[in-house]
Amino acid sequence: MKIRTRLTLLFTSLVAALLLAFALSVYYNASKEREEEYFKWLKQQATTKANLLFDTKVAPDMLQLIYKKAPDALFQEEVVIYDTASNLLYHDAANINKAKETRGMIDSILAQKEVQFYVGNVQVEGFSYEHNNKQYIITSAATDGYGLVKQIELRNTLILSFLAAIVVILFVGRFLAMKALEPVSSLVEKVESITATNLDLRVDEGNRKDEIAALAITFNEMLDRLEKSFDAQKHFVSNISHELRTPLTAMLAEMQLILYKERDITEYKETIVRIVQDTRKLIRLSNSLLDLAKANYDQTEISFKTIRVDEVLLDAHNDVLHNNTGYKVNIVFEKEIDNDSFISIKGNEYLLKVAFVNLMENGCKFSANKQSTIFISYNEGHIILSFSDNGVGISSKEVSQIFTPFYRGSNKKFADGNGIGLFLTQKIIILHGGTIEVQSLVGQGTTFKVMLEHEKSRKIG
Repeated sequence: MKIRTRLTLLFTSLVAALLLAFALSVYYNASKEREEEYFKWLKQQATTKANLLFDTKVAPDMLQLIYKKAPDALFQEEVVIYDTASNLLYHDAANINKAKETRGMIDSILAQKEVQFYVGNVQVEGFSYEHNNKQYIITSAATDGYGLVKQIELRNTLILSFLAAIVVILFVGRFLAMKALEPVSSLVEKVESITATNLDLRVDEGNRKDEIAALAITFNEMLDRLEKSFDAQKHFVSNISHELRTPLTAMLAEMQLILYKERDITEYKETIVRIVQDTRKLIRLSNSLLDLAKANYDQTEISFKTIRVDEVLLDAHNDVLHNNTGYKVNIVFEKEIDNDSFISIKGNEYLLKVAFVNLMENGCKFSANKQSTIFISYNEGHIILSFSDNGVGISSKEVSQIFTPFYRGSNKKFADGNGIGLFLTQKIIILHGGTIEVQSLVGQGTTFKVMLEHEKSRKIG
């Protein structure tokens, strides 16, 4: 069911319920008022007849004759008078007996002074009447024909008015729902025209104040992120293509040259060495891309557990030295670790090791002595890791660009690389809720400072 239909039905139902409650209230109050007025009228007519009978001394036969000759005798009030001993003193029409008095009824009227009740659709007013210090019991009974007809007419009018109002409300509700959802329809039409080829388009944000405007603003913000993501993806694919094409082209050229004519063993070996070097570049690039893909997973899909950062650093240290025999990595504890919680975090061991390896190798390959030092410390909330080297350094203009994917600064002539390592490292650190900063001076070296929230602070928090 469309929202427009749901809103129409909801609006119609609510207003219909209010109208129904109003109509029932009007009908009930009108019915009660008619009933009370007719009981008063019955008592008044009975009192008048009793006065005529006792005070004016009008003969009972004359009163009965007047009752019989009345044109609307069927609806005329029937008055009956008893003494306190239940002896019948007067009856308008004994052969009709609308009230159907009994001894119990007379005793009840005598005890309560006044009672009101129904016999079928006949209203009966019973009350105690005093005359010359004598008590009498009088009943007056009749059907309020005129009042009931008017009550039925009111009921029918209310029903017809209610049904007509429902029809009107249904159309009004549909119109209001259409007007309320008009911005949404416009939004849908605009969204349908946006594709991957025109992500620069944006939807109208209206007055930027109501809920529809908030939806439009949110959607535009999402489009901003998608456009940046698509642009980054295009840039990423373009860079990957370039990085792959360079070593593959070199390898192809080398192999074509050695196939062109026979060469001596030394030349074959030199060519194979160059091909091996290009192959290693491809392997490093492939590994970096795989690690980058893992770091781009949704955090909820990555396994996190409590790990000791110093142990991950030692594993990374061993991997770096195993893969690069000429490198030297020192690990220095600036503070004594009194509690495991100060050196433990919730994280993914594999990804953290990738980040630490990148930082260690980065420090070694850009240093003349191929050496990097890691300083481990902590404070009340974080583990602090400083990866320092005495290498060529990074210029102040390039520091802000080093975490950009595939970016390689002016120091690229000192070492090979594909520009993914630092970008990947930053993503992994952020994924773990940490921060990474860089300080560097050209010709003096670089320090990467990593801060990760440790377990102790989580327990305190």
